[in-house]
Amino acid sequence: MMQTTFEQPQQSKGNWWNNFIAIIAAINLLLILFNLSYIPLRDVYLQYIPAITIYDSVKSIEPHPVTQGYLDTVDLLETHLQQNRLQANSTASIFASLRQQSIDILTENPFLSANKSNTFATLNRRMEYQMDTLSARTSFAEFWSQDYFREVGIEEALSFFDSKIRPLLELNYYRVVDENGLFVDKFWLIDSVFVAFFTLELLAKTFWVSRKQSNLSWWDAILRNWYDGLFLLPKWQWLRVIPVTVKLHRSTYINTERILEQVTYEPVAYLANRISMFLMVRLINQTQEAVESGDAVSSLLQPKNYVKVGEVDNFDAITDRILELVIYRVLPEVQPDVEVFLQHSLKGALKESDFYQVLQNIPGISMIPAEISEQLADYIAEATYEILASSYADTQGRLLFENLTQNFRVALRKQLQDKQLQQELQPLISDLLEELKLNYVQRAKQDNPEATLDEAMKISEQYHDS
Repeated sequence: MMQTTFEQPQQSKGNWWNNFIAIIAAINLLLILFNLSYIPLRDVYLQYIPAITIYDSVKSIEPHPVTQGYLDTVDLLETHLQQNRLQANSTASIFASLRQQSIDILTENPFLSANKSNTFATLNRRMEYQMDTLSARTSFAEFWSQDYFREVGIEEALSFFDSKIRPLLELNYYRVVDENGLFVDKFWLIDSVFVAFFTLELLAKTFWVSRKQSNLSWWDAILRNWYDGLFLLPKWQWLRVIPVTVKLHRSTYINTERILEQVTYEPVAYLANRISMFLMVRLINQTQEAVESGDAVSSLLQPKNYVKVGEVDNFDAITDRILELVIYRVLPEVQPDVEVFLQHSLKGALKESDFYQVLQNIPGISMIPAEISEQLADYIAEATYEILASSYADTQGRLLFENLTQNFRVALRKQLQDKQLQQELQPLISDLLEELKLNYVQRAKQDNPEATLDEAMKISEQYHDS
């Protein structure tokens, strides 16, 4: 049967392929996680890995025209101030342009389309704090003025902008949308390579397994590897964590057995406890129903439509085993009790006889009946055991004894079919099962399922160690 569990395989020649597939699957999952996190964590990526902006083209991210134009004007001002005086008319026109663009930014809020309202608010607070004003418009208007640059110095003013304001403006971006108003995302071009690879891998693997196992169709093999189908979904790509985990577990790189044990420990313990309780109660209930309806007796005594395991009559085999147990083990242990019982019975029988009454009147002979009854009881008990044991061991005796037991079983079956007897036994057996069920459920509530799971895990570890 094809391996359908997630158990880690033993070392084999095919492990290099499992390892290769696991590496490809892990790379695909890492790319998916990076793609999903790129937009919300882009600011963090830019802070530590500025070159990461190369991925902007995949997400169709472009510099926002408003904020980028604003930064270009600031760059123009820096270049212009290196070649011209601060009080030049051309410099004044650049300052005026920056003041107007600042008003446009504050009015339009270009950060809104990129969902960066917090960045926009931070930009305003920094400028207000720098200019010691309560209005963002006033602070920008005062900052982009020749008087302020002359007062604090060109280098200090531009240094503040480049260190505190420019990084916030560079975080803003614009994403291209399609004709349906949805953001254009080109990640599917990268992911399609992995989808094609895992599609071919799934088809080849299941085809090979179906050819190897004649009783397994190709479609059934695909269904048994349903989790690999998650690689083929263009949406909900995060679900690929399931097949990736399976492939990593099957490889020799990572042993996820202990991780799975700890992650599923408590849920499995309580789920197993619930399932075992359900199965036991279900089994007892079905047995009770069979006993109360009479199906159990009819199936046992008249097994015409009863499904049997093997050719042996279990009822007859159990009866033979019980008789053998009684003859060779039970009777020797209870022989003293049998002798006492026979002595008592014989004494009672003798006391009721006229012969015993006559002997009681003869001096010196009154004790003889008691001695006779004791010896006779011992003899009968020993003889009974020896006869049964020798008869059961002797070939001819065994045949006779088997004939006796056969008639005994027939008689027992006949008597068990008696309606009155069944009516007497059914409620007793049903009550016994009810007591068993109640006591089992009560114990199940008191037992700690985690302790039971620990014990099962220890047994499993001992088995693997051996």
